[in-house]
Amino acid sequence: MVKVKICGITNVEDALAAVEAGADYIGFIFFPPSPRNVDLNTVREILKNLPKGVKNVAVTVNAEVDFLKKLLEEGFDLLQLHGDENPSILKDLPKERVIKVFRVRDSFNEENLKGWEGIYAYLLDTYKKGTYGGTGETFNWDIARGLVEKGLKIFLSGGLKPENVARAVEIVKPYAVDVSSGVEAYPGKKDLKKLEEFIKKAKKLG
Repeated sequence: MVKVKICGITNVEDALAAVEAGADYIGFIFFPPSPRNVDLNTVREILKNLPKGVKNVAVTVNAEVDFLKKLLEEGFDLLQLHGDENPSILKDLPKERVIKVFRVRDSFNEENLKGWEGIYAYLLDTYKKGTYGGTGETFNWDIARGLVEKGLKIFLSGGLKPENVARAVEIVKPYAVDVSSGVEAYPGKKDLKKLEEFIKKAKKLG
């Protein structure tokens, strides 16, 4: 069964609702320009309230290595690198705890993943000039499916919502699907009904 990552969590209520509904990963964004940005104190409070079993992901954009190491020391399971990071950063990080984000356009192929071998997973998001994600737009899912068929561990993101996630899972068969804006009431606050519906449809639970 496909795994589900709920990203852009900013408060305890949304985190608990996501876990209750069956989320496997919870993502916290450490990127001040984002309306979903959180600070470490807020996240510590949220994590204290979460049951064991769900994986916590720290999402960063072009962050310094020292900050990334600090996040791992804080107890995050995984780092999600969402910027223009170079694979050389893996020399300083445990690569098996890294998810690298790739913003996909039509010319995207396996070559783009070079240098990132051995990481936890590849997350595919929609390319949009001038943004690092949260576009709310899908990309050509055949590209993602091709990489899944080559045996790569793919998190599918970009424009997913309750209305299209079942179809996305059917076409791509990714390891996991990732959503933020597609289940929000407004930036930084989840719509708990949409959240539940998204997870149910992704996992085909009814």
